Amino acid sequence: MTIKAILQAKGDAVTAIARTATVAEAVALLAQHRIGAVPVLDGEDVAGIFSERDVIHALAEHGASALERAVGDVMTAPAITVTRDEAALGALSLMTRRRIRHLPVVEEGRMIGLISIGDLVKYRIDRIEADAEAMRTYIQAS
Repeated sequence: MTIKAILQAKGDAVTAIARTATVAEAVALLAQHRIGAVPVLDGEDVAGIFSERDVIHALAEHGASALERAVGDVMTAPAITVTRDEAALGALSLMTRRRIRHLPVVEEGRMIGLISIGDLVKYRIDRIEADAEAMRTYIQAS
């Protein structure tokens, strides 16, 4: 299965933020949507990812004034991205190796979606359950 199939199942709506937005605005966006990370855009280009981890690091380094800083100053960059043709297991492996939880999906220089490690784990569980059901059906039919 490819990233394209996962995006088709979950939809391609993505919440994003501009690199010029403040950390306080980004934190409000994360809270409003109950998400852990948001892609940071510079025009249509994915400039980075802003996550809960970035908030913690910014607060530790700058104190409360971190909330007034631009997201572009504290985001994780460059963003690691995938295309819709990437295999789901390849993306899961990439996330595990790089210790990241979100991957923007990029085509022709623009973001078309975002997948999380939760999306990929759900895919794996669904796949394992389908395989198990197929085996049960095969055994019962024999």
